[in-house]
Amino acid sequence: MLRKSWRCLVFTLCVSAEAFAQSHQPAQRWTERAANDWYARQPWLVGSNYIPATAINELEMWQQETFDPERIDKELGWAESLGLNTMRLFLHDLPWQQDAQGFQKRIDTFLRIAAKHYIKPLFVLFDSCWDPNPKLGPQHAPRPGVHNSGWVQSPGAKALQDPGEQARLQAYVEGVVRAFAKDDRVLGWDVWNEPDNTNDGSYGELEPKDKAKLVLALLPKVYEWARTQHPIQPLTSGVWKGDWSSPNKLDAMAKIQLEMSDVISFHNYDKAEEFEKRIHSLQQYHRPIICTEYMARGNGSTFEGSLPVARKYSVAAINWGLVAGKTQTYLPWDSWAHPYTDREPAVWFHEIFRTDGTPYRQEEADLIRKLIVEGSKKAAGAKRVVTIPPGSQLLRC
Repeated sequence: MLRKSWRCLVFTLCVSAEAFAQSHQPAQRWTERAANDWYARQPWLVGSNYIPATAINELEMWQQETFDPERIDKELGWAESLGLNTMRLFLHDLPWQQDAQGFQKRIDTFLRIAAKHYIKPLFVLFDSCWDPNPKLGPQHAPRPGVHNSGWVQSPGAKALQDPGEQARLQAYVEGVVRAFAKDDRVLGWDVWNEPDNTNDGSYGELEPKDKAKLVLALLPKVYEWARTQHPIQPLTSGVWKGDWSSPNKLDAMAKIQLEMSDVISFHNYDKAEEFEKRIHSLQQYHRPIICTEYMARGNGSTFEGSLPVARKYSVAAINWGLVAGKTQTYLPWDSWAHPYTDREPAVWFHEIFRTDGTPYRQEEADLIRKLIVEGSKKAAGAKRVVTIPPGSQLLRC
């Protein structure tokens, strides 16, 4: 009897050890079939990059003292009124370092509000855009007349340059993905926004000289850290510059982004013709395509130009900006050189709604609603095949 009990104990320990090892091994990149089956279960995804009007950046959005669920609920209600069904949101490593449990609760609060309005968010883990020196605590007021004058990078320049910080960044990625890896309220994980953006027109002089090299070394690790948690949601990182028409024309960063992503994502702030050309370039990968940034009216990127093209090719479309607020992204990029302190721009650059919830252009709001209704009918009529992605046994359909 003792020998039998001992064998049972050894067997149990071996099975437990194997299960533990498997749970800490990165899942594989989704196959094309798994990625396309996941996409077939989604409606036509249309939404905005989102931050409430009361926040100047990610830190002000997520820190306990300034987290504003009532405002978020109101603004997502406006989004729901147009039929928008996804939002792209930027997280940040510093609130997780400060209070992981509290940050997780606030993310869960956001997810409850979003689900109430039939919206599934795409969460961004890291971001190379704008201020490279983020600091916790009260954030500064917007610079008068300047586009996105308070947005901060994650990780900041100091953390990016310090190898000793990688363990902390890994703990953040694994922790936040683990917390929501099996949560079907989450659409997906955008692991790094514009990873090789050096912000030459704003903070270029404050950037590490070897920033692109540092990020290039870290980006594959971020994919691996996220995959150790076996999320039921896909991973992606959007290509945003360069020539994507052929694999041999890709730079090193774009090659990693396209080869390691489960679903393909991209940015485009150009006219509809270029938007369509970019889609054609990415169709060669035979995976779902999500445009995670578009719509800059003054640059020729508009809802009436790009959104019908996205619907034509069943490409998900997430424009920059839902509600005008402290980010001031209704102002154009050139406001960094020529602040709009004495005048309004002739045309708003981004955003759908004014701060009080009225549409900037009613005809745009009507068009968005009309196209989403038509696109949803098209999606509902398509044949849908359900396949659970590798490592996603707990997927709820």
